[in-house]
Amino acid sequence: MNIAPAPTPTTRALAWCLHLLVIGLLALAAGRAVADDRPHTGWIVTASAACGLVYAVGPAVPGVRRSRQAAALWLAVVGACWLVLLAFTPDAAWVAFPLYFLQLHLLRRRIGLAAVTATAAAAIAGFAVHTGAFSPAMAIGPALGAAVAVAVVWGYRALYRESEQRRQLIEELTATRADLAQAQHTAGVLAERERLAREIHDTLAQGLSSIQLLLRAAERALPGRPETAARHVDAARQAAVDNLAEARRFVAALTPPTLEGTTLAGALERLCTTTSARHLLTARFHLTGVPAPLATAHEVALLRIAQSALANTVQHAHATNAEVTLSYLGDRVALDVVDDGHGFAPERLPDVPDPEAGGFGLRAMRARINALGGTLTIESAPGHGTALAARLPLTPPAETQPEAHP
Repeated sequence: MNIAPAPTPTTRALAWCLHLLVIGLLALAAGRAVADDRPHTGWIVTASAACGLVYAVGPAVPGVRRSRQAAALWLAVVGACWLVLLAFTPDAAWVAFPLYFLQLHLLRRRIGLAAVTATAAAAIAGFAVHTGAFSPAMAIGPALGAAVAVAVVWGYRALYRESEQRRQLIEELTATRADLAQAQHTAGVLAERERLAREIHDTLAQGLSSIQLLLRAAERALPGRPETAARHVDAARQAAVDNLAEARRFVAALTPPTLEGTTLAGALERLCTTTSARHLLTARFHLTGVPAPLATAHEVALLRIAQSALANTVQHAHATNAEVTLSYLGDRVALDVVDDGHGFAPERLPDVPDPEAGGFGLRAMRARINALGGTLTIESAPGHGTALAARLPLTPPAETQPEAHP
């Protein structure tokens, strides 16, 4: 059982000072007895040497530092030697002062306080016996020394406990900060994965699906209509070129090439034209209101939503017409995509998105809009087409962090 804190450079220095004080006071008692040729000089020197030897053995024995019982036994032997020395010379009373620190440091609080009181009483009584008289002044020195020792040791222990509490608190804060950093890193990784999944679904996956549909159309046109098949193959080749450009810009984390050198309205008009040319779907673009400057994140989100909505229309709705409308409504911008396809029941979409069924694309649209503080509504019913409406504020809310985009 540990009875003392782990030694530090400061505590080791204090311990050495205490050792030197004990040995110095014992040497002083023996030296004065020899110098003054006092009675019982031999006994005084012998008792001083015995007390110093017993004291020197204690720090060298590991058990004294590890067990309170061993420490108490060692202190009892040292105290007995000191009492013998006190019986021969009053100079031994000064040794009581370092003994106070040893008793308070090595013994339990109450036992140490009792030992200090007994040692002070013995020092006062011994000094009174040697002088042959007693006065209150004789008790002041030992009593004041005992009070100082108690105040110093208990104060040190209080400071040590406070230091330990601070150390533990710092360790807990460090561990908490590390856990928080790990949680933030994990959350960032998950958010980035979700963003990449949306981008891949809205760009690369939709482009590859378009190429697949065009190649199937070309396959059906052969061999009877080679000119039609050639047009489909050329459209598939152009789609592959566009998709490759999207992939390169996606990897480089740049603005989508569809928005380079043009406005959002121009990009949406081009998207409708390209979709009409590549698939059996007539997509028309309409612009209402006075165009206002939009943040890049807004433009990217609306463009991706339009791409995903038209892709779903081509792949799942089997529609022949689609209307894409971009509206500037004062403090808001709206995107509406309406088709005359087969429609579906939004409430029957699975909880776990299925990219083949279109669920992932709708979830990605909603995530994009929510990240910018907007709303997304979908109205559809089997056999009655689908209407998708996205609404965004012209300025992102201050508490919303716009998502990163390629």
